[in-house]
Amino acid sequence: MTAEEKVLEAMRKAGEPLNAGKIATLAGIDKKDVEKAMSRLKADGSIVSPKRCFWEPAK
Repeated sequence: MTAEEKVLEAMRKAGEPLNAGKIATLAGIDKKDVEKAMSRLKADGSIVSPKRCFWEPAK
Protein backbone atom coordinates (compact mmCIF):
# COMPACT_ATOMS: atom_id res chain seq x y z
CA MET A 1 0.00 0.00 0.00
CA THR A 2 1.41 3.40 -0.98
CA ALA A 3 1.65 6.37 1.39
CA GLU A 4 -1.13 8.06 -0.60
CA GLU A 5 -3.42 5.07 -0.12
CA LYS A 6 -2.66 4.98 3.61
CA VAL A 7 -3.41 8.71 3.93
CA LEU A 8 -6.73 8.39 2.09
CA GLU A 9 -7.71 5.33 4.12
CA ALA A 10 -6.98 7.11 7.41
CA MET A 11 -9.03 10.12 6.26
CA ARG A 12 -11.99 7.97 5.24
CA LYS A 13 -11.96 6.01 8.50
CA ALA A 14 -11.81 9.19 10.59
CA GLY A 15 -14.86 10.66 8.86
CA GLU A 16 -13.75 14.22 9.63
CA PRO A 17 -11.13 16.68 8.34
CA LEU A 18 -7.66 15.95 9.74
CA ASN A 19 -4.28 17.66 9.91
CA ALA A 20 -1.04 15.97 8.84
CA GLY A 21 -0.01 15.07 12.39
CA LYS A 22 -3.26 13.26 13.12
CA ILE A 23 -3.12 11.46 9.76
CA ALA A 24 0.44 10.29 10.54
CA THR A 25 -0.73 8.88 13.89
CA LEU A 26 -3.76 7.13 12.40
CA ALA A 27 -1.92 5.78 9.36
CA GLY A 28 1.15 4.72 11.32
CA ILE A 29 3.61 6.49 9.01
CA ASP A 30 6.08 9.35 9.45
CA LYS A 31 4.66 12.89 9.26
CA LYS A 32 7.17 13.81 6.52
CA ASP A 33 5.88 10.92 4.39
CA VAL A 34 2.30 12.07 5.05
CA GLU A 35 3.15 15.61 3.95
CA LYS A 36 4.76 14.35 0.72
CA ALA A 37 1.77 12.12 -0.01
CA MET A 38 -0.64 14.96 0.74
CA SER A 39 1.21 17.23 -1.71
CA ARG A 40 0.66 14.67 -4.46
CA LEU A 41 -2.98 14.13 -3.44
CA LYS A 42 -3.62 17.91 -3.42
CA ALA A 43 -2.07 18.24 -6.88
CA ASP A 44 -4.34 15.61 -8.40
CA GLY A 45 -7.47 16.82 -6.57
CA SER A 46 -7.93 13.72 -4.40
CA ILE A 47 -8.14 15.74 -1.17
CA VAL A 48 -9.68 19.11 -0.32
CA SER A 49 -9.35 21.53 2.57
CA PRO A 50 -12.64 22.55 4.20
CA LYS A 51 -10.70 24.72 6.69
CA ARG A 52 -7.12 25.87 7.07
CA CYS A 53 -4.61 23.04 7.67
CA PHE A 54 -7.29 20.33 7.73
CA TRP A 55 -7.91 17.95 4.85
CA GLU A 56 -10.46 15.36 3.75
CA PRO A 57 -10.99 13.19 0.68
CA ALA A 58 -12.64 14.97 -2.25
CA LYS A 59 -16.28 14.00 -2.76
